[in-house]
Amino acid sequence: MPEPVPEAKPAGDDAPPANGESGSTELTGLFLEKPPDYVVAVAGSDVTFTARVDSTTLTRKPAMKWLKGKWMDLGSKAGKHFQFKEAYDRNTKIYTYEMKIVKVVVGDAGGYRCEVTAKDKCDSSTFEICVEAAQQEQQADILSAFKRADAGEDEGDLDFSALLKATKKKKKAQEEKPEIDVWELLKSAHPSEYEKIAFEYGITDLRGMLKRLKKMKTVEPKHSEAFLKKLESCYSVEKGKKIVLTCEVVDPNVPVKWLKNGQEIKPSAKYIMEANGNLRTLTINKASLADDAAYECVVGEDKSFTEVFVKEPPVTITKLMDDYHVVVGERVEFEIEVSEEGAHVMWFFEDIELHKDKDSTKYRFKKDGKKHTLIIQEATLDDIGMYHAWTNGGHTKGEVEVEEKELEVLQDIADLTVRATDQAMFKCEVSDDKVTGKWYKDGVEVLPSERIKMTHIGRFHRLLIDNVKPEDAGDYTFVPDGYALSLSAKLNFLEIKIDYVPRQDPPKIHLDTSGNMVSQNTIIVVAGNKLRLDVEISGEPAPTVVWSKGDKPITDTEGRVRVESKKDLSCFVIEGAEREDEGNYTICVTNPAGEDKAVLFVKIVDVPDPPEHVKCTSVGEDCGTIVWEPPKFDGGAPIKGYLMERKKKGSSRWTKLNFDVYESTTYEAKRMIEGVLYEMRVFAVNSIGLSPPSLNSKPFMPIAPTSEPMRLTVHDVTDSTCSLKWLAPERIGAGGLDGYLIEYCKEGDTEWVAANTELCERQGFVVRNLPVGEKINFRVMAVNIAGSSTPAILSQPVTIREIVEHPKIRLPRDLRTKFIRKVGEKVNLTIPFQGKPRPVATWYKDGQPLDPKMVNVRNSNTDSILFIRSAERDHSGKYELVLQIENMEDRASIDIRIIDKPGPPLNVRVTEAWGFNAALEWEPPKDNGNSEITGYTIQKADMKTKEWYTVYEHNRRTHCTASDLIMGNEYMFRIYSENLCGLSDEPKLSKNTVIINKTDLELKPTPFKEKDMACMPKFTQPLVDRSVVAGYSTAISCAVKGFPKPKIVWMKNRMIIAENPKYLMQNNQGVLTLNIRKPSTFDGGKYSCMAVNDLGKDEVECKLDVRVATDPDKK
Repeated sequence: MPEPVPEAKPAGDDAPPANGESGSTELTGLFLEKPPDYVVAVAGSDVTFTARVDSTTLTRKPAMKWLKGKWMDLGSKAGKHFQFKEAYDRNTKIYTYEMKIVKVVVGDAGGYRCEVTAKDKCDSSTFEICVEAAQQEQQADILSAFKRADAGEDEGDLDFSALLKATKKKKKAQEEKPEIDVWELLKSAHPSEYEKIAFEYGITDLRGMLKRLKKMKTVEPKHSEAFLKKLESCYSVEKGKKIVLTCEVVDPNVPVKWLKNGQEIKPSAKYIMEANGNLRTLTINKASLADDAAYECVVGEDKSFTEVFVKEPPVTITKLMDDYHVVVGERVEFEIEVSEEGAHVMWFFEDIELHKDKDSTKYRFKKDGKKHTLIIQEATLDDIGMYHAWTNGGHTKGEVEVEEKELEVLQDIADLTVRATDQAMFKCEVSDDKVTGKWYKDGVEVLPSERIKMTHIGRFHRLLIDNVKPEDAGDYTFVPDGYALSLSAKLNFLEIKIDYVPRQDPPKIHLDTSGNMVSQNTIIVVAGNKLRLDVEISGEPAPTVVWSKGDKPITDTEGRVRVESKKDLSCFVIEGAEREDEGNYTICVTNPAGEDKAVLFVKIVDVPDPPEHVKCTSVGEDCGTIVWEPPKFDGGAPIKGYLMERKKKGSSRWTKLNFDVYESTTYEAKRMIEGVLYEMRVFAVNSIGLSPPSLNSKPFMPIAPTSEPMRLTVHDVTDSTCSLKWLAPERIGAGGLDGYLIEYCKEGDTEWVAANTELCERQGFVVRNLPVGEKINFRVMAVNIAGSSTPAILSQPVTIREIVEHPKIRLPRDLRTKFIRKVGEKVNLTIPFQGKPRPVATWYKDGQPLDPKMVNVRNSNTDSILFIRSAERDHSGKYELVLQIENMEDRASIDIRIIDKPGPPLNVRVTEAWGFNAALEWEPPKDNGNSEITGYTIQKADMKTKEWYTVYEHNRRTHCTASDLIMGNEYMFRIYSENLCGLSDEPKLSKNTVIINKTDLELKPTPFKEKDMACMPKFTQPLVDRSVVAGYSTAISCAVKGFPKPKIVWMKNRMIIAENPKYLMQNNQGVLTLNIRKPSTFDGGKYSCMAVNDLGKDEVECKLDVRVATDPDKK
């Protein structure tokens, strides 16, 4: 039971602010700040209550509950109406708790309590909310004020749809009518008219209306003539469970009706109504939120009201949110999964709750069964931050990082020189395939026509001009939309002059070194792209053109690699360039006037292969270091850098970590969540583009070292050792705890020496081989997979010197008397002692040192053990333990007795025989087995049958009389001696036998005169005063004679003791005994015994004193 903390007294009677915000209160107990005692809130407004708790003196996190009334936990009502927040300040160690009621309704009025508990402490604060109606002009919209805010789809079972339609149609006409105060009308109306007025004015929450009316007018309590016991004021049930409403009526035969929100309930499998005598019960099976309503039991004109509150089970989050790294304008989708369908999920951006806004389409919310999604249509820089999803039983968060778009030009526009009627094509490539743009000529926008066409396919933008004319020459510019960037090139028009003078010219190849040519006769082509090489040829007559790769001529005019011929032009085409197409290509032109050759080297470049061996080498609390190897093939172009992505294990959503290429092969990923598994992948980037992603790295988890161990103390110090103890770290984290590392150094030195080679798993360690007299500093570090924690260091150095403590033997109480064991049993004595330095323990037996062959001894720092595996009688004796430290010593003695069975008695003989009796005598045994003789067992045997029969057992004397012997038989006797070990192994036979002789004597009876035995009762032995110990059973006895047999009456303090199980009264041949079972101090007093017969009576008494037992060792 937690220890209650006194509640704060009210600081005054001043009225609190009307807006419902929390005010300050007197600070006592655990609360630093409490909600105000009384709050007045306006219906429809929001009200927030704040409580702050100081946890500096608490050993664990406090638990806060918000309650309405005395029992209803508002935590189960968390949702749109009731919202709860919790925050913790690590610097001040203060917890802040908030409860917000959104759009207060009349039903929220009443008493509330916030209660905080922490192991052995608790504190609570009560406050009250009063709800006032909104302004007079708002009363026309009374329907919205009385809708149940927490019912969701179950906002009442009454069908007001027709009424609402009618009110909407007549709204304009009603505006002209004078305003009516509905509450004044209800106060003056009869209760039978409440329902009619509610219909007329659109009130659906009859329960809230009745509550408010109850507060507005005081109704004198009316005695119920129909109910013996009414329904409870309210009931609470968990969703899906069963609840029983019970009341008791006066007339067992009277019928009752059950109503829910004013409508009669019909019997069904869900609602079971029973009548058992005067009891009337309504059972609701599998309660749902629709059953959260007001119920009535009606008997004639009399009614009994109650409310049923249905608690929702906590909804947990089964799939957590992912982080997002996007650029401006991209779409973000946060998706979570919860444990139940239809659950209420609240979305927050930082501390701001997100709602669906009809005027804005920035945020969209989707529900699909258990899946809940928050969609940000187009991300902006304002959306950077942490997003949260809350349910009444779980919480998850995800981070959004947004970066500005940066457009990269992968291929610029090249200048063109074309002839009349030819086609001109300007082409450029940018990094974003979604970017659009416009083309300009000399600053004027180019518009499409039949001759001019503009295309946008993926990242490529093209401007095609067919049938080029002289006016098409000029400066052409491409401007991407939304970027301060432009790409320009020049179109040159080539005029062709025709010379009609016939002549003969040798062939010549005219190579254009612009465009894709990076050096003399070298052409670079991106893999997958098309290469079209237009080579101008001159010569008269027209020369013959031959293309070849190496020694193999290329003659195909169709296909992927082909040659096309036009007038004064030879075209070499490669569709979809591949790496195999790379090599030297030769063009040879010949005519009768001569020959010309040109060699072109075509280089195929591609995106690089993916990076290899991506792995995590180290982790921190929220970061991890990733390394990888460059790709084996760079695509024919130098690697510019790398792009990294990460995702949570099990998720399919990858988050970009960088937008600018990263040149190194080592990267530190940050802003991760500790304890969550992540995977990484890397892309390589060259001038051509992005490589395929690398293989995912092995999952890794960001973890941090633990906090420092707590409460490091010195447990013990000797001349060469120091024993340390500590507690586990306050924060261990997801990495767990592998063990502890202990280090020490001399005072003044800075070099720390490890005291343990392997991690210590226990919270204690003995550092050995320390120099005597030196002052040593110690520190302890907790170690896990993330490394070592900050060290816990002793506040001051420890001097390595033995602390002298006097030797002291702690002899157990059971060894202070004789220690008895039987022969063959094990003896194991542990004698604890204390003293520093380690005492020297020595054992002696009867003043002589112990023989190690007979007794085993083991000594430790704190005790000495004496062990005998199988005890013999020679082990008996007085053992003494001597404890010595230098010239100081302590001694303790133990008397050990090993006992055995005794020998048989000596000199057994029959000394006399008379009638049917025989007298026997003997002497004690010579060997008593090292234990006192406790008795003898005497047996007899007929010489004819020689079967032995026991005459006496446990006979303590050394003589006895055997009776009931049979006349004419001869008997022999044998005797066993007995001690604590039992009977002797062998009996001793009697030296002689006895014969019971027959006699011929005739008995002549003397005349018998009957004696008058009548006498009044007389006690021959009185009761004796006694003093007994409480808890131990006792008895008091006396003896009485009298004839006829007297009646016995026992009394205590002159009161007759009746049939009481505590007392047992016995009468054995006139010996009277009163047994008292485990008496207490209340059983003390005067006890008397009275004997009564026809001739008189006699009485004796005694005093019984019951004392409480005391422990002599505590005196």
